[in-house]
Amino acid sequence: MNPKITNAALITILLLLLCAGADSAEKSPALKIYLPRQITIESDIITLGSVCIIRADQQLSEKANDITLAKFSVPGQKITIDRKTILSRLACSDIKPAKVNLIGAEEIIVTQKEHIITAAEIINLAKSVLKNNPEYTSACRFSPLQIPADFIAPADCNDIKLSTSLLPASRPNQAKVEVLMLSDGTEIGKRLVTFLPQYQIHTVVTLKEIKAGTAITQENIKIVKTTSNEPEPAGWTPPYGLVAKRTLPANTVIDSNMAKPQQKEILVNRNQNVIIKIENPSLLITAAGKALERGFAGQFIKVRNIDSNRTIVAKINDDGTVEPLF
Repeated sequence: MNPKITNAALITILLLLLCAGADSAEKSPALKIYLPRQITIESDIITLGSVCIIRADQQLSEKANDITLAKFSVPGQKITIDRKTILSRLACSDIKPAKVNLIGAEEIIVTQKEHIITAAEIINLAKSVLKNNPEYTSACRFSPLQIPADFIAPADCNDIKLSTSLLPASRPNQAKVEVLMLSDGTEIGKRLVTFLPQYQIHTVVTLKEIKAGTAITQENIKIVKTTSNEPEPAGWTPPYGLVAKRTLPANTVIDSNMAKPQQKEILVNRNQNVIIKIENPSLLITAAGKALERGFAGQFIKVRNIDSNRTIVAKINDDGTVEPLF
């Protein structure tokens, strides 16, 4: 074998291999990017380096890291970034798609890290204002008429505090509370919550039919506790002793319009002749008199003594006689 031919062949093969390696290096991606499915960031500006894992040389990596992909415009926003968008942004920065190898998800869902004050937190805080207000101490429950939206504070807000105030209600039997969101003392949002206060009250229910004019007693009614949108009147007492204005069937809830005070029977009419009587265990004195007023048993009326023509004040007894007041 000719040694010169062999060396020349080896040199040729080596040159071919070097050229092939150079071509391979030129064709292999210079930038590898891993895309997660979902990620949360603190900044409102989305850069490639904040949402992806980048592998490249230092200079190319730094350049790719700072490429802007999108920007959050409103709190709570979700931004979806797909591979096409990433390649387009890279191309705008003179990084050709042929030099890029994208792996991982087909698109990234990006959210911003925010402080969220939930509707439940807002409602509970507003309720505490009402519970500590003397106007609503008798209320047993506060039902919100609508559920406020969650409040999402921007990520750059610091030292978030809540402030509350009781507002005048636009309708009777309602309560309004305003909740302010403050960041470093500056208002960044507010929520208004309207409640329907409910009260525990006593309800009177008939146990059986009560005829018109019949007195209400413990035997024909029961007292039950229930809730109402109206507070119970101060000094409420059971309606014992009142009489039914009309016949009330069993299981009827009795309200104030269904009963009235029992009228006492008039025993003495005006200008009626009466007996003036003074009586004790050892003495009985009677005299004739004329009633100047009408009245019922136990009531005091004016009476004129027919014999002396004097006017006295006397109490009507159960038997229709009158007893002078000394």
